[in-house]
Formats: sequence, C-alpha cells, structure tokens
Amino acid sequence: MRSVRIRILLALLVLAIVGVGVWQLLPSDGDDDKAITVGTTDAVTSLDPAGAYDAGSWALYSNVFQSLLTFESSGATPVPDAAKSCAFTDTGLRTYRCRLREGLKFPSGQTMTAEDVKFSFDRVKKINSDVGPASLFETLGSVDASGMTVTFHLTTPDATFPFKVATGAGSIVDHTRYPKDALRSGTDVDGTGPYRLTRYTKGKSATLEPNGSYDGAVGGTGKPVELHYFDDGTALDTAWQNKTVDVATRTLTPKVLAGLNPSDPDQRVSESDSSETRNLYLNTHGSSPLHDVRVRRAIAWLLNREELASDVYDGTVDPLYSLIPAGLTGHTTSFFDAYPAQDAKKARDLLRQAGVSLPVHFTYGYGAGRGAGAEEAALIKKQLEASGLFKVDVKGYEWTDFQKRYTSGKLDAWAVGWVADYPDPDTFGAPLVGTGSSMNTGYSDKDVDSLITDSRRYADRSRVAADFRSLQAHVADDVPLIPLWQQKEYVVTTEDVGGGQYLSDGTGVFRLWKLTWI
Repeated sequence: MRSVRIRILLALLVLAIVGVGVWQLLPSDGDDDKAITVGTTDAVTSLDPAGAYDAGSWALYSNVFQSLLTFESSGATPVPDAAKSCAFTDTGLRTYRCRLREGLKFPSGQTMTAEDVKFSFDRVKKINSDVGPASLFETLGSVDASGMTVTFHLTTPDATFPFKVATGAGSIVDHTRYPKDALRSGTDVDGTGPYRLTRYTKGKSATLEPNGSYDGAVGGTGKPVELHYFDDGTALDTAWQNKTVDVATRTLTPKVLAGLNPSDPDQRVSESDSSETRNLYLNTHGSSPLHDVRVRRAIAWLLNREELASDVYDGTVDPLYSLIPAGLTGHTTSFFDAYPAQDAKKARDLLRQAGVSLPVHFTYGYGAGRGAGAEEAALIKKQLEASGLFKVDVKGYEWTDFQKRYTSGKLDAWAVGWVADYPDPDTFGAPLVGTGSSMNTGYSDKDVDSLITDSRRYADRSRVAADFRSLQAHVADDVPLIPLWQQKEYVVTTEDVGGGQYLSDGTGVFRLWKLTWI
C-alpha cells in the first residue's frame, strides 16, 4: 500500500503544477468512516445477556455492553471496564466489591449505578434460562448495591469470580429497560459498550456504530462495523472470495483454512493459538441408551481423533485427549492414557458386561452450519458402526433448536464447540462436567464437584494443576464427554484492513474496535 500512496502523491503534485483541480481527485473524507464488513458463521442466540451462553452472542455483547471487568488483548487477568476498581475485601475470597466509573450513560440517557449492576446479575440468576449463563454464577449468593458501589457475597471461596464477571454473563443492562424476570423481546439493545447496535436482522446482519460516549478499558472506539452472519462455512467462503466481506473469521471451511497463504499480497492472515475445543457429549440420564458408563467407555475405545483431524479438518485442528486444552494449567492426556488406540474387542467386552443388546442404537445431533459438523458426524458414525457394535442416527438442527434439544435431554449424543469463557481451567470444569452443567448431560460426581470447589480457593492459579489433573482422570473414567479436538484461531482480512490479529484471542472478547482501514 505504501508504494501506491507514493504514486498518488506524485500524480497530485504534477496535476497541481499544471493547474488541474486536484480537489476533484482526492478521496472523500467519508471513505475512512466506511463500515468494515465482518463475516462469521457464529450465531446469536439472544440479544439479551440473560438468555445466551455461546460464542456468537458473547462476541456481540463484548461490543455493545460493558461488564465491570474485561480482558485486554492477550491478557490473562481481568482489568476494570465499567468499574473504576474491583477487589476481594476478605482473605477468604467470599466478598468482592467494585466501584463504578462515574458518568456512564445508557442510550436512554440514564446514568449507570450499582443498582443496574445488581439488577443485571440478579436477573441472570432469576431467569435461569436453559441456554443462559446462570450456571456461571453458582457461587454467587447475593448482591448489594449502594450508590456507585456494588458488593458480591459468595457462598463459597471463588478466586475465579472476577473472571466470570468479565464475561458476557456480566453484561450490565439498564434496569429501566429490561424486565427483571423475563427475557427482553425485540431487537433493541441498551448497553454502554464501545458500539451501539443500530440495526439487527436475526441470522443475517448487525450494524454497529461507534458509541461516542463510551468510557472504559478500550480507551476509544473503532470504525463502523457490519457483521454478516452466514449459515455455514461454504457460504462464508463464497462471500470472502467475492469480496463482499472485508474480514472472515469463525469459521471458513477446513479446506480454505488449510490453503491460506500468509504471503498472498491480497490478504492478511492471522493464525494464533486458541483454547477452543470440541467435545462429544453423552447423555447419562437413566432414559438414555448411553446411561451405563460401560457403553460410554466402549464409544471412547472406538473413536479415532487423528482421522477426524486429518480427513474432516485438513489438519487445521489438533486431536485432543483431555477436558482441558493444551496451554492451560492442568492439561493432561487422560483420554489417551485410558484409551490409547481404537480397540473393538475391548469395546465389545464392555458392552457384554453391560448386558445391552447389540448394536446399541442412539441419536446424535449437531448444529447445522456450525463448521464441518455434518462431515464430522458422518465420520464418527462410520467409526462407531464399523465395529458392528453401534447404530447411530445422525441429524443436524438449526442452532437455537439444537441448543434446546440437548439442554432438554432429547439427544443421546451431541457435538459442541466450546470457546473458553476466560483464560483459566475453571471454565472447562463446572460448566462442562460439574453437577447441573450447562450441557445437561446428567452427569454428577461428588469427587469432581469437590475438586472444582477446592480449586477455587487458590488466588494463585498455578496451584490448581493437581486438582484439575485429578478431575480429568475422573472424567476419562466416567466419560460424560469425549474430547475431540483443539482449534487454532484464524482471521483473514483484505490487504487494506488492519488489526485482524487482535480481533480474537481466546478470552471470549471480540475486539471489533481494533479493526481499521489502512
């Protein structure tokens, strides 16, 4: 781009000398404020923070709402955002207090106070949506509000509570605009984030304009942004190839990702490590054919992750053998240790011990349009049925329908990607395998719950490794889920868009304000 600009300047100098009206050839001042279009296959479940616990919804929340805390780019520790300061007030890690910034205003003109914060946390717990984030606040007992100070009282010590406050679950809403005991309907959003949502069409697009009154950790706002939502990676690929989007992320098809060339002068490619994982969840309720742990262990003996990573994902993901991904404290290879290779004989012996009729017949669901979910399901079905031990009925569902089906126990098995809520192994504990987990597998184990609770006593998070190693051994033995793979983060932009490398880093924050025209 630099050489192009030099040529333009030389041309303008020549034109000025010969008396040509150079002003007619200069670019419009408005070009710099043209919206940057961002394409993604992530879906938004709800515009109300009390009604969604997924990457697509939280990506939007991190731009239009503020939480008391947030994560800086590549930061592992929460920093103040809507808050001026936050800290535990006791050594027992059970009382957490925040002081709000002065002068934060909602679109209504209403000034944010501690009452809005209390209201926002209370309603998440009260509404307790099946697909909402209430499970994140299981240790939150009550909230007190006084002026600009809010105090959280926890039922048990929880060093991870500040991390949870910094997520989309901690989004602060205007208490005069949101019902306290029901989700808000419609497409209006009243937040104090760096952007205002000015237009939204479900499943299609979201128009974001910089919020001139924003005051928080970001320090400023970015360019106008148009988010475009695509049904699947193929549709996103087409949009990218046709240049109808300036940025493509989460997720292009594996074939396209595998073929990305960082040296291509027409695009900028950002590839970074990520703690995003994908698991196969198994229904342990008594009504499911997978209720018996021996049946679930048999499935674990038949899966081939290497084939999955190679044949379905073209090597753009890494096989994963533990609940906690590589790069986070406590990561192990517990599933490899327990099930080191495909073994149909061991699987058959387990099923005979369980006394079940063969083949074991069960349903497998996935979110249609969510990456390579269909291809992945087909290969897993093939791997399981090749043994003659299982018969698998596979079906894809629209995203919100899919969520409702697995949270209500209507599926026997389902595959879901998990983007870390925050950079700590705890985000892979209670939400996925704790009693009453957000995945509703029906799994409950006293030892696992005890390890999760014990790990939260340590403000020094390096001390939790032993607890999480033990937890992962329990999970590999009980098999309420089977880890499949860990993904890298890919962002592709046109050559004239900068900041793509900061857009996403595994902390759950989607930094649209970092995007800029070059």
